[in-house]
Amino acid sequence: MASSAARTLGDIVSLVRGTTYKSAQLGQPGPVLLGLGSIQRNGGFRADSLKTYGGESKEKLLLRPGEIYVSLKDVTQSADLLGAVARVPESIPLGRLTQDTVKLDFIDPSYPRGLVYWALRSPEFRAYCRAHATGTTNLGLAREDFLAFELPSPDQELLSLIELLEALETRIELLRQTSATLEAIAKALFRSWFVDFEPVRTKFEGREPEGMDAVTAALFPREFEDSELGLIPKGWSCRPLDSIAQFLNGLALQKFPPESDSEYLPIIKIAQLRAGHTNAADRASALLKAEYVVEDGDVLFSWSGSLEVEVWCGGRGALNQHLFKVTSSEVPKWFYFFATKLHLPKFREIAADKATTMGHIQRRHLTEAQVAVPPSKCLEKLSPFFDSVFERMIVNSLQAQNLAKVRDALLTCLTSGQFRISEAKTKVEDSLA
Repeated sequence: MASSAARTLGDIVSLVRGTTYKSAQLGQPGPVLLGLGSIQRNGGFRADSLKTYGGESKEKLLLRPGEIYVSLKDVTQSADLLGAVARVPESIPLGRLTQDTVKLDFIDPSYPRGLVYWALRSPEFRAYCRAHATGTTNLGLAREDFLAFELPSPDQELLSLIELLEALETRIELLRQTSATLEAIAKALFRSWFVDFEPVRTKFEGREPEGMDAVTAALFPREFEDSELGLIPKGWSCRPLDSIAQFLNGLALQKFPPESDSEYLPIIKIAQLRAGHTNAADRASALLKAEYVVEDGDVLFSWSGSLEVEVWCGGRGALNQHLFKVTSSEVPKWFYFFATKLHLPKFREIAADKATTMGHIQRRHLTEAQVAVPPSKCLEKLSPFFDSVFERMIVNSLQAQNLAKVRDALLTCLTSGQFRISEAKTKVEDSLA
């Protein structure tokens, strides 16, 4: 990328540093806060942990759709977040810049913004950030080093490549949004039927459930009975969460080194679960017992640190400690997935109360978490809808992963210059077909 006529980031942008905000106004109506938690590791926008702020802030700290901001810090030694870039999506009308992030203020409007964004997503820039990292416990990237990074010349080939990258990003985001919408619909229905018992309440009141055919409605009783959870549908059982599913904890995989550079399994840790892939993951033996091998479609639950429950679609890997692989021979996958998610807010509260550096839950908390379980015949009859949603979610996630691999391959081309735009277009078109 470097040349005698090369331009640096400092020639194109200036930096606006974020600030801290008063905790009293957190969660109040207002723009969302865009800080480290809103940036994917190695780049990209992350929307699952946004908080609002109701107080005032300076105009220069506001972020609008299309604007670019960068992390200049990482609290881990991986440096995956150091220098990671995000772009405000159209779904966020207004945001506020927080501490440890900087907004890019373009002082040369002639240089394409899209090229800056994708150059900062490139492997070369990620390597540059790691090479210039400072600090030990917390890593930092100096403003001077950030602004010294050299950018490519915006020739027609590169601009065409940027168009392809944008098309891929749009498609990936659409797939993810579709999966999120499907999951939200299924989750709402799960709560209605198996938590709030709305069909049973409706029938108890002498009415028939709306929007439900007669065959499905007949699966729900008309009466309630007492249980540890309070009133539950008659004929249903109140069960501990860990009695309807098995929660297998992962291994201390440093004790299981890979057989060779070509024979191994990528290790799935909490960071990989959150990212949804195993790029640059540590490696473990490929000869682990089958139960400790994770496949696409498995349900994983991180019970320590960042508590999450996800359907894994990031490829075959090894189950690390602090993660549960959740399975069941008694209830369908969709049931134990949503039942576990139902208790996730409470589990997070428990973990937050731990006076340790890494909050967690214990197995007894799985036993204390109660679930209302309908008879197996009812679950069997209700499964087709939930199964179809799960299948579509998995298909979408796998397709998004495939498109992300194509995107990452093109990002390598962005800085190497070793590509032909016609070949790149063919590859993208094949992936989008």
